[in-house]
Parts: sequence; structure tokens; C-alpha cells
Amino acid sequence: MFAVLGWLMLMAGPALAQGLPTPVAPDGVPADSGNWLAFIRGYIRDGAIVLGLALSVVALIWVAYTGLSKFNEARNGKAEWMEVGVTVVVGAVLLLFIMFLLNQAATIFA
Repeated sequence: MFAVLGWLMLMAGPALAQGLPTPVAPDGVPADSGNWLAFIRGYIRDGAIVLGLALSVVALIWVAYTGLSKFNEARNGKAEWMEVGVTVVVGAVLLLFIMFLLNQAATIFA
């Protein structure tokens, strides 16, 4: 059984590399440049932008959850409706500020 498994592994080895897709070059780096440092810098830039987007999504979910919980408290009489309005306004300003910072970071990395 081990001989058959070993034979299959030896025969499948060269075939594994043929099915792999060609890697996509990061933004701003030509695919045929051959400059590995530019490729690494481009991948780090793309990863930082994706990380910033992920953090902004977490902030959006957090602000939405806070607003909904404050709305629920106001419906149950534990909070005033003015608190709901203030929470929504502050959350909207916070999200706009996060989007501004994300846009500035993306232009700095470019």
C-alpha cells in the first residue's frame, strides 16, 4: 500500500504545478518588471488597505450595534430619545472620520 501511495505521489508531483494560477501583480507594479522589492512593497500596500477596510467594517458594525442597542433602551424606557439621536449623530461623524482616514492612508501608500 505504501508503495502505491509513494508511486502516486511521485507521478502527481509535476502535475501539481501545472494547475496553479499565475500570481496577480499588486496595483502599481508591472507584472513583467521582475523587481521583487516592488512586488513585496505592492503586496504590503494592498494588505494594509485590506486591513484598513476590515477595521472600518468592524467600526461600522460596532456603531450600528451601539445605535440599535440605544434604540432598544429608548423603546423600553431605560433611555431618552435624545440619547438615541446623539448616538446616531456621533456614530455617523465617527464613520465619516474613519472613511476620511482610510482614504488618506490609501493615497499615502500609493
